[in-house]
Amino acid sequence: MGKLSKRIISIPESETLAMTAKARAMKEKGIDVISLSIGEPDFKTPKHIQEGAIQAINEGKYFSYPPVNGYLDLRKAISEKFKKDNDLDYSPDQIVVSNGAKQSIANVFMAILDPGDEVIVFTPYWVSYSAMILLAEGTPVFVKGSFENDFKVTADQLAAAITSKTKAVIFSSPCNPTGSVFKEDELQKIAEVLKLHPDITIVADEIYEYINFSGKHVSIGAIEGMQDQTVTVNGFSKGFAMTGWRVGYIGAPTWIAKAANKMQGQYTSGNCSISQRAALTALNSSLEPTFAMTEAYKARRSLVYDLLKEIPGFEVNMPEGAFYFFPTVKSYIGKSTGDTTINSIGDLCIYLLEDAHVSLVTGEAFGNPDCLRLSYAASEDDLKRAISQIKESLAKLS
Repeated sequence: MGKLSKRIISIPESETLAMTAKARAMKEKGIDVISLSIGEPDFKTPKHIQEGAIQAINEGKYFSYPPVNGYLDLRKAISEKFKKDNDLDYSPDQIVVSNGAKQSIANVFMAILDPGDEVIVFTPYWVSYSAMILLAEGTPVFVKGSFENDFKVTADQLAAAITSKTKAVIFSSPCNPTGSVFKEDELQKIAEVLKLHPDITIVADEIYEYINFSGKHVSIGAIEGMQDQTVTVNGFSKGFAMTGWRVGYIGAPTWIAKAANKMQGQYTSGNCSISQRAALTALNSSLEPTFAMTEAYKARRSLVYDLLKEIPGFEVNMPEGAFYFFPTVKSYIGKSTGDTTINSIGDLCIYLLEDAHVSLVTGEAFGNPDCLRLSYAASEDDLKRAISQIKESLAKLS
């Protein structure tokens, strides 16, 4: 029997996907599980975007391999979107369309990292950042934002973490898992630090750009002097409820865009042709459905915040974007029902899955073992029922 590579053994399974799989298995047994573990909009892809894909199929012109970096008209539309929404001036040749923003980020790390290169990861972080860095033979360096600062890393913390081996910095805003949003003045201070290190690449994950309750979204690449140092990552999964269509993209300095294109050409080639036509429809149409979804998330945020504040032992921040809460729940470690003892937040999540029938994700997967992540991309009825069941189950622990 053969052996697995050290590379694949060294990376963990995605905790979000693992918990989702466990919840799905319980559902298949007839158990009524409410899944709040995966970062997926509960809305359907807007009808006009569906129609754009149907029209492309009916035209019969999009059944061949598309260009590796995406159709030119889509890249032009993304270029215009960057200019209009983000004050970023990426030409179509600086844009690479990929199979989701996850592949976009993986392409970048595979293109720029050599063994031993360090990547500063603002923590809490999206679960796959560290795994993608390790797969590219880099070394993740975790810099932890405090609860008191809404989990946001400061410019001083960043400056202290930079070494001669630092090759890149990655963060998301709005953030998965915390929902925190970096303000312009905070990004300005971070940019001033990074301007002193022009060889460091900033990977700015802006996939939750449209789910922002704090005002206009700010891109770090739009700060004076930063665009040539920044890769801006975005996609269609969250803002357009297009998770299954798998369309992400980067705007990047030309040398990185060319390298990402080269990387993608060897791994997957171009993104699905019909998905790209749907994405083009999304960019060329009204954003009213997107704004309506954001308003729904905002209402749910208020509902969930009030309900979570009623649970003893939950410390909760009010998130300013995305669709997650990331409460500190460390007070439950060491508690027991008699049969079950909670030795970690992972144990707590398993307990709540089995006893409350609610699927959540341990904060350890996101770099903070004191927290858990709850997605409120679910109906208000499901959210009320889920949090009530969580509260009842936690009351059994002593």
